[in-house]
Amino acid sequence: MYRIVTKKPLNPTVTEMEIEAPLVAKKAKPGQFIILRVDEAGERIPLTIAGSDPVRGTVKIIFQIVGSTTELLNHKEEGESIEDFVGPLGEATHIEGLKSVCVIGGGVGCAIALPIAQALHAQGTEVISIIGFRSQDLLILEDDFRECSDTLHVMTDDGSYGRHGNVCVPLNEMLEAGKKFDTVIAIGPVIMMKFAVLACKPYEQPIIVSMNPIMIDGTGMCGGCRLTLNRDGKKVTKFACVDGPDFNGYEVDFDEAMSRGRMYADFERHAYEKTCNLFKNA
Repeated sequence: MYRIVTKKPLNPTVTEMEIEAPLVAKKAKPGQFIILRVDEAGERIPLTIAGSDPVRGTVKIIFQIVGSTTELLNHKEEGESIEDFVGPLGEATHIEGLKSVCVIGGGVGCAIALPIAQALHAQGTEVISIIGFRSQDLLILEDDFRECSDTLHVMTDDGSYGRHGNVCVPLNEMLEAGKKFDTVIAIGPVIMMKFAVLACKPYEQPIIVSMNPIMIDGTGMCGGCRLTLNRDGKKVTKFACVDGPDFNGYEVDFDEAMSRGRMYADFERHAYEKTCNLFKNA
């Protein structure tokens, strides 16, 4: 069992938890993830490691309440425990030798982007961060990004905070002005990452995206997290859990990824509604 050390809401639908998991904390690196089960009968879900403290033996996770399992997880309180917490899994983000990086986070994807930005800043890399949200009430981690960024752009779709527009607005402005990065790292909704790649393409700007498709075992055995890459004119199948989650943005078949991500939308909605009803009637 893994004890919940701290819990706090970041906005109405996003929660941060610190979990006591010394072995995971000892080896975790930015870009990696864990798989957890809330209870013995629960499903396995992947969540990216949003930070770790090897001294305290804790791992930070940030999750959006969108389905049955995240609803169950959000009903857990400090001092209680969850059943399983396995990791770290996946390949860490490769940051060695990078001198200038644009880090883009969209929505809850900012939780994944933040430890990468922090690690880049710690090694002396110039970090230009762009974080985007639908509106001000969904804003998270602004102060954390400001601390580790040479420049921070905050965007909202409705203009209620920061600048009006999506994350591609400042990205396009910088690229059009001749700014070159060793790489852009974009993390967020698949559609956001797709358009970030399209923005970079005319400038031949390298870009890395972090893919989080349907995942079950986290070891590459189930095949649920498969992605199609277009590599050197050939279609190649890779698995996000062991080959990623980071991939060359120019190679990812985003349309297929979005289509596969919608496959279980109805099932997930019904499961979420059933779980919510259980708590309402309790």
